[in-house]
Amino acid sequence: MNVSRMHSSVRHISPDVQGASEACARHIAALLESTLAERPRATLALSGGAGPRPMFERLADLPLVWRNVHVFWADERAVPPTDERSNYKLALESLIIPARIPAANVHRIHGEMKAEAAAQAYEADIRAFFGLGEGELPQFDVIHLGLGENAHTCSLFPNEPLIDDRTGIAAAVHVQAEPPWRVTLLPGVLLGAKHIAFYATGEEKAEAVRAVFREPFNPRRYPAQITQQGRDTVWFMDTAAAKLLAAE
Repeated sequence: MNVSRMHSSVRHISPDVQGASEACARHIAALLESTLAERPRATLALSGGAGPRPMFERLADLPLVWRNVHVFWADERAVPPTDERSNYKLALESLIIPARIPAANVHRIHGEMKAEAAAQAYEADIRAFFGLGEGELPQFDVIHLGLGENAHTCSLFPNEPLIDDRTGIAAAVHVQAEPPWRVTLLPGVLLGAKHIAFYATGEEKAEAVRAVFREPFNPRRYPAQITQQGRDTVWFMDTAAAKLLAAE
């Protein structure tokens, strides 16, 4: 595995998906374990899509006191929890059930609701869990993020006005993808996280990876660049996703 630093991010490049999944899962588990050594509970926000399934499966196998971990989502599609496109369903099958995470610790976004109502309910859940006052943002211990082929992350797609929002917690968004309605965490929450773990694999992500690291800072065009604003973010990639990055 090749490990290097670029901008404010650390890159872990593994030969294949299995290696990237192993490295990312171990990193997230170590961060949660470190948190639980200091506090009685830890928080983890997950992203979805098809990509992270092997990483979630490996994470579920690692020894961790999962009953003390509360799981949230970075974003969700406006679909029922039984829909194959549901980020919750993916995590339920590959992480929550195998790791025996208690149902009371699972804070899902209700994708079966209208997106605006789901965003309001999710924000209320987050506010109650973290005990937030007016104007306060939550601080997640770990946020796992993915990368779209157009360099979007969460459901913050290119040219989305909410990319400039640093005060909100969650919002409904309409995107150029199926399904079009989503609920997403907003940039202020991402920037406030203690740790961010990006996971991107596959040749189809190579151009997006190159753009995030090599193009001038412009989150409106490359939303995944948001996390470069003054924080260390750890990226986990396979060689296919990282193939367009010039050797340093």
